[in-house]
Amino acid sequence: MTLDRFYPIFDHSDWLRRMLPLGVRLVQLRIKDQSQKAVDEQIAASRDLCRRHGAVLVVNDHWQSAIDAGCDWVHLGQEDLDEADLKAIRKAGLKLGVSTHDDDELERVLCIAPDYVALGPVYPTILKKMKWHQQGLPRVTEWKRRVGELPLVGIGGMSVERAPGVLEAGADIVSVVTDITLNPDPEARVREWIEVTR
Repeated sequence: MTLDRFYPIFDHSDWLRRMLPLGVRLVQLRIKDQSQKAVDEQIAASRDLCRRHGAVLVVNDHWQSAIDAGCDWVHLGQEDLDEADLKAIRKAGLKLGVSTHDDDELERVLCIAPDYVALGPVYPTILKKMKWHQQGLPRVTEWKRRVGELPLVGIGGMSVERAPGVLEAGADIVSVVTDITLNPDPEARVREWIEVTR
């Protein structure tokens, strides 16, 4: 199955309710600092919304909840990899995406045969403090050469204007957060994203 090239990330199912009807086909639910009950409710609601709209839902971090909810995808950061039960994830049939930022992380991730690799931040990002300032487009090209057929996700500081360059550099998918969530008209911005990535 080919994943869509536009990959927004949202922190609540309310965003999915708004954006899936516009044609979003691949979305990540990234929930931080919520109770387990709230997490499980959000995952269940998002799963149902994505099924209704024929979209792929990727659950960030909460791999056990994703298994329990019968989801299809989970995304893990490097710290999450330390604690996650990869055997249980695979046994449940979940596909796995993983974040990478440097050579060591990429080597580690390629050994576990993920279903996509994310590289970030391609550009400076306001979303979270990282020791990596920005990777730049040449790194995107290098990563694509190294991951081969695996889908490569570019993330970090993404905008509609930057997306074409990131795809040309070798990314298969562009992931975005604040360019949509902080936009005064998120729906219009999503339409622009769909246009530029398809």
